[in-house]
Amino acid sequence: MGKKKFTSFDVAAVVYELQECIIDSRVNSVYQLDGKTLLLKLHKPDKPELRLVLEAGRRLHLTSYVLEKPLTPPAFCMALRKYLRNSRLTSLEQYEFERIVILSFKTSAGVVRLVLELFGEGNVILVGEDGRILQALSYKRMRDRNILCGEAFVFPPSSGKNPSKIGKEEFRSILKGVGDVEVVRAVARFLGVGGVYAEEALLRAGVDKTKHCDALGEKEIDSISDGLRALLSRVQTRDLEPTIVLDESDSLLDVVPFKLKRYEGFRLQSYEGFNEALDEFYARVTAVEKALAGVEVGRLQREAERLKRIIADQEKVMAEAEAKADIDKRIGDTIYAYSGDFQALLDKFSVGKQMGKNWNAVVSEVLSEKKAGLKPSVFFESLDSKGLTANVCVEGLIFGLELQRSLFENAASFYERGKKARQKLEGARAALEDSRRKLTEVEKKMHKAEELEQVKPAEAMQELAKHKVKHKEWFEKFRWFVSSDGFLVVAGKDATSNEVLVKKYTEDKDVVFHADIVGAPFVVVKTEGKKPSEQCLREAGEFAAAFSRGWREGFGSVDVYWVRPEQLSKGGPSGESVAHGAFVVRGERNWMRGTPLRIAVGVAISDRESRARISGGPVEAVRAKLNAYVVIVPGDVEGKELFNRVLTSLGRKLPRELRETVLNVSIEEIREFIPYGKGRILEG
Repeated sequence: MGKKKFTSFDVAAVVYELQECIIDSRVNSVYQLDGKTLLLKLHKPDKPELRLVLEAGRRLHLTSYVLEKPLTPPAFCMALRKYLRNSRLTSLEQYEFERIVILSFKTSAGVVRLVLELFGEGNVILVGEDGRILQALSYKRMRDRNILCGEAFVFPPSSGKNPSKIGKEEFRSILKGVGDVEVVRAVARFLGVGGVYAEEALLRAGVDKTKHCDALGEKEIDSISDGLRALLSRVQTRDLEPTIVLDESDSLLDVVPFKLKRYEGFRLQSYEGFNEALDEFYARVTAVEKALAGVEVGRLQREAERLKRIIADQEKVMAEAEAKADIDKRIGDTIYAYSGDFQALLDKFSVGKQMGKNWNAVVSEVLSEKKAGLKPSVFFESLDSKGLTANVCVEGLIFGLELQRSLFENAASFYERGKKARQKLEGARAALEDSRRKLTEVEKKMHKAEELEQVKPAEAMQELAKHKVKHKEWFEKFRWFVSSDGFLVVAGKDATSNEVLVKKYTEDKDVVFHADIVGAPFVVVKTEGKKPSEQCLREAGEFAAAFSRGWREGFGSVDVYWVRPEQLSKGGPSGESVAHGAFVVRGERNWMRGTPLRIAVGVAISDRESRARISGGPVEAVRAKLNAYVVIVPGDVEGKELFNRVLTSLGRKLPRELRETVLNVSIEEIREFIPYGKGRILEG
């Protein structure tokens, strides 16, 4: 994974975008998801619920995912609820192009500000109308300011000059004044734009980022200034191209408000809004991080390397110890093999000493005999007078014979050393085997972890997809279909939804259908000012007929009529009241006599989602859009039996390889498309 935190450009872009959609919203509730992450549920009239994620030190964006909330809210969360619940969000702004966002709320206690700090470890601070800190996610004392309850809130020292407020002359003086510093470091540090956008400005200016500021020419400085201003302009004019950047292995690398030159050649995923791009990026990154939290490939790799080093050292020590034990035994064997010669040598030293000769004189005699080729002296090399040891060399072995010990005591000493070495080898061998066993276990865990590292992210993405909240359009609260020529047709489900559909969602140029029978829905063709075709009107009429009480009674057809919205009224004749969900029709009706009662249920297979999508509606509308369908008419087969028959029939109409996909669909997905949950299959 690449990017972890916001840049100043990210803050600017997301703030501009959020200003358009969340200002004047009300706070329904506040949740604290973990030690650093808050979720504000916001509401606007006639708009879907908005979920705003604020993570200290990391991110800010709307989310379309259902995020897991703790059972018991932390104290900070409860404090925020006390102040912010039912408040109105009045403003949202970035502080001085810093990674700081200020959200202002109008509450019953006055205006309070929620300050989100997105730099370093981050923080979330609630500031009262008097400018004093009411609550903070993290309290701390610092050199330049304190975050303590009751103290005046102070913004942190600026990370650099606001690049949107400096002119070319000031920019020139900044770069010329820093001297022997790489230009990329100077731009990032003194303007606080961060490394990514400092490099981007230099790329666009065609200036080597490693060039030192004191070596820059006037034209180069102006080109850098122009490049930076061009980047700022993209944000300020809201000329955004929200994009997620992926590396060669399709891992998430970055999310940017507009395309950057540094990412040319990378695979890019484009989004309509920066909030959407941020939401997808951080949702995936967070899901993968959680999935891999217990998968410690790196730690296991380090442990395996450590064990390999230990094993190598142990093997080296054992090899050396075994060689030494072998040599000690060979020396003992050699002493016995040349016992006569060695004894004669030792006797020379013993006799010489007894005769009162000093060691140097004895050594001189022995060496002269060695030169003469006398056999007992051939093996002699030197004398350690302090240790009283005669160093000898025979058959490539060099060792010492202690003069104060007998020849056979010397041999026994070497045998004993070899024996002890071999005894120690047993312990070393056991330790080596233990290390090898541990390495095998770690490597098994590592291989398993590596497999999980490949599998877990994919599983996390599948699980994440389940938690994405599908944005519901207003018409999804009703029955609806899209006609074969593209018109949206919406029907009420009961008296209440009939009332709402006609009063709230029906416009002047729409067309309203109703079956000529007590107990039928109002059906509205949303024309958007266009003239609906005869085919569309016929399909809407069938829809109105199918969901009327005529289906339950087993009718083969009913009469249907359509009118304009202005012909509907809640005022009955002579002031009579009209029942909830009913309307009085005035004026001429357009009749569709003998409209057949039938409905189609079909299935579409999505290659991208690898799942079956069930849909239903008038026969011609379904036939135009779905892979396979069955036609259902009034009948006596009810509930699960009918739904299972529909699934089976749909399966038979699809290629063999797709049948299982359909048969795995829940029968509950079919229920809403069949009037009264009963009927019989006419085709299939």
